[in-house]
Amino acid sequence: MFNSIWNSGFGMFGGFGALFSIMFFLAIGLVLFTIIRGITQWNRNNQSPRLTVGALVAAKREDVSHHMQDTGNGVMQTYMDTSYYATFQFESGDRLEFLIPGAEYGRLAEGDSGYLTFQGTRYLGFERT
Repeated sequence: MFNSIWNSGFGMFGGFGALFSIMFFLAIGLVLFTIIRGITQWNRNNQSPRLTVGALVAAKREDVSHHMQDTGNGVMQTYMDTSYYATFQFESGDRLEFLIPGAEYGRLAEGDSGYLTFQGTRYLGFERT
């Protein structure tokens, strides 16, 4: 049965059909892997204890990504997306970096000390002292 489907569909393209099939299944596999990894991390964060610990804002950084999209009439639109990160250092010397909201990023300064609240890899807030 598989041979009849292969010969009537992808097989007529020869090597291109096989390559297309492989790339299609790799793309589907990558999407599934990403979804499963995200759900696993979300679940792991939910199972982690909610902690509030003394910390120092050690560093801040931004990650800007650019996306271009063809509007269909020959005009390209450019979109930019910015992600904000802060690295916190604990009294033990350990450091953790968190993705934080832009509004929080603007309120933090390197060297600020206070109490960091987080759950797994999820940033919940920082209160300056």
